[in-house]
Amino acid sequence: MAKKRKEFKDKYKWNVKDLYKNDEEALKEIEYLNKKIDELKQYEGHILDSHTNLLNLLDLDSDLSLHIERVYTYAHINNDADTLDEYYQELFGKVQNMYTKYLKTSAFIVPELLEKDYKLIEKYCKEEEKLNKYKKVLKEIYRDKEHILSNEEEQIIANYSKLMGSFEEIMGALTDSDFKFDNIIVDGKEEELTESNYAIYLHNPNPSVRRDAFKSLYKTYANFKTTLAAVLRNEVEKNVVNAKLRKYQSSLEASLFHDEIAKEVYTNLIRSVHNNLKSLYKYWELKKQVLKLDELHIYDTYASVTNNSNKKYSFEEARDLVLKIVSPLGEDYVKDITKAFDDNWIDSCNNEGKRKGAYCTACYDVHPYVLLNYEQEIEDISTLSHELGHAMHYYYACQNQSFQDYGYSIFVAEVASQVNEILLSRYLLDHSDDKNEKIKIIDDLLQKYKATIYRQTMFAEFELYIHEYTEAGGILTSQNMCQKYLELNRLYFGDNVIIDDEIKYEWERIPHFYMNFYVYQYATGFAAAILLANKIYEKDLVTRDKYLEFLKLGATKKPIESLKVAGVDMLDSKVMDEVIKFMDELIKEYQELIGSEENE
Repeated sequence: MAKKRKEFKDKYKWNVKDLYKNDEEALKEIEYLNKKIDELKQYEGHILDSHTNLLNLLDLDSDLSLHIERVYTYAHINNDADTLDEYYQELFGKVQNMYTKYLKTSAFIVPELLEKDYKLIEKYCKEEEKLNKYKKVLKEIYRDKEHILSNEEEQIIANYSKLMGSFEEIMGALTDSDFKFDNIIVDGKEEELTESNYAIYLHNPNPSVRRDAFKSLYKTYANFKTTLAAVLRNEVEKNVVNAKLRKYQSSLEASLFHDEIAKEVYTNLIRSVHNNLKSLYKYWELKKQVLKLDELHIYDTYASVTNNSNKKYSFEEARDLVLKIVSPLGEDYVKDITKAFDDNWIDSCNNEGKRKGAYCTACYDVHPYVLLNYEQEIEDISTLSHELGHAMHYYYACQNQSFQDYGYSIFVAEVASQVNEILLSRYLLDHSDDKNEKIKIIDDLLQKYKATIYRQTMFAEFELYIHEYTEAGGILTSQNMCQKYLELNRLYFGDNVIIDDEIKYEWERIPHFYMNFYVYQYATGFAAAILLANKIYEKDLVTRDKYLEFLKLGATKKPIESLKVAGVDMLDSKVMDEVIKFMDELIKEYQELIGSEENE
């Protein structure tokens, strides 16, 4: 039975008082912002009357955005910490309503700006130097000109913004709080199965535990396939309609446009991974061999390859290990990441009602916050290092850029997190003298390849399918989504793995399908991270310094250009070749260790 939140010590909870001293202060902020938002109305119809009006409007809007971010962070992390707490459900609802009001009230700004030529903006920037801090934002607005609707139309969309964002909330509320799974037997004892501990049971050395956890989880999801199909269908239809309204050729183009990412980056990733599936197939062949299984089921692919998987790590031990693995990044980086632990940026409690998974969220004028469901496994330390990579990326961007420019692109968002994970894997591999432990470490590294390059690309291909199917006039149902998802699993896992029928329901539990073409960036980010982390680990100081500079850039450069600062050109096809080459080297070492073990 999961523990109540109040049973955990405060040192394992994030310090929300860095945002507001108490709930009353947050409520006063919401009340203040609701009034302050109305001040935007005075500029409607007059934004470009003078450079003074333009500057005052942008200053007001920036100040509102800064404070909205802060109170939104407070409400949503309190709500995520315990989704069963109705007080914070209500508080989060109030913040969402306030944000909807902001969107509605400010909807006139962009259409009104676009009524005039950009030459007027350039003229005003010359007349008023303070406007130059908004020049990048203004350029992006004018780049979007053909995709911005009229003032009235933008207000209509703003009025529906809360409803359009509700599908992920519905999915999360259902799967996080309402789902109950059949208990399973572990070591002769009946154990509760939850979304949070499911991964632990998939790593269990006992095949029956893995099978029972798999069957139990998807038995419940099978019962809700029609409901969750309706929720995801509406999410996809929302994206399709939005793309059409804004005159994009497709939902994919709409999602890539802002970051100036070519569609080919997405489609080439899928093609490149298809061309390199044989490396993954080889891994499954060896995995079956090391597990000594006659058949490798899909639920076996996560299994621990050694008997020491029950080793537990306290959160304090996790902290010490994280600080060691980031040492190649220099003393300043280590000192800064220590703040995350000492100042309670991290919430590690695995309490009842807590949002599943892990994430890092940023607040510009405070600090990042990291959510974990820490279960004391080595995998949890990997997750911790991953999210702290995000945290430090946010932290350095906030320290070095303005509020307008700190928010780096999603395209580069997964680089820092993956660099930390790879540093952890390399450190563990080099500091082990035990053959079985080396096998496990390499297996974990190869699992990262599977999870990040292959699995996320499979997700990306599924996401592309459900959008293109809808754009072609098709109606998504649980049947066609299950069928497509099953086909993709068969393709990506190959003949060496038995694809159990229940896996066709897995799409129901993937929250990233509600994030509009997000997942492919895990794969591209991992590819860049492999190249960077290997050089950083090997004490390449030039790469380290370039990488640290990259972390400070925020949104001041295009995503592709930002990675070039770090020394990685994602337009170069050789990047993926090098990534797979390193995987093949790991597979070779894996095979040699297995072979030598059998000969002993």
